[in-house]
Amino acid sequence: MPLRAHALILAAGRSRRFGGSKLHALYQGRPLLSYVLEVVLVARTRGLLDDGHLVIAAGDEGGLRLAQAAGLDPILNHAPDLGLSHSLRLGLAALENLPLADAALVFLGDQPLVRLDVVEALVAVGGDRIVRPRYEGHPHTPGHPVLLPRSIWERARQLTGDHGFRDLLSSNLPEALALDVKGENPDVDTRADLKALEGLPR
Repeated sequence: MPLRAHALILAAGRSRRFGGSKLHALYQGRPLLSYVLEVVLVARTRGLLDDGHLVIAAGDEGGLRLAQAAGLDPILNHAPDLGLSHSLRLGLAALENLPLADAALVFLGDQPLVRLDVVEALVAVGGDRIVRPRYEGHPHTPGHPVLLPRSIWERARQLTGDHGFRDLLSSNLPEALALDVKGENPDVDTRADLKALEGLPR
């Protein structure tokens, strides 16, 4: 039976290192966040993902508009200062109300180079284990998006701070799998990072 995966896009950070409004900064003429949403939208159209949710900070009107345009359900984070893990917990709580959701495919909103072929590979491999991409360009950095099966959600909800599930991925769980893929998928943390993207292929 095919895996029923739901996209969970974490996009509620304060962007302090960037100087604010990172996910609405323009990259090749479009908001940074729109690239991740586009990949999720195409993945849904092709049947790779059942649905998707976007976790944004409360009051992020631009994020709401992007969610509506992509047909995604927004989840409002009223305490983004609690870190990435808080957004993750909010997202997983929403998905738990969907009994047919087998897994969450967790994206970071500040990674505009995320690719559809990686989504397809993760969903194809997924089952009852964590699956993350290991990008050829950064093989020692845990990659995204990360597939979290429902059986892992309880442990994921125990995470705190701004590390997301980095600690979970580094805990050598027997069900964790690194999937080797080509290319890279860097975060955009600073304005210099955004400028550096201009030299990378999409």
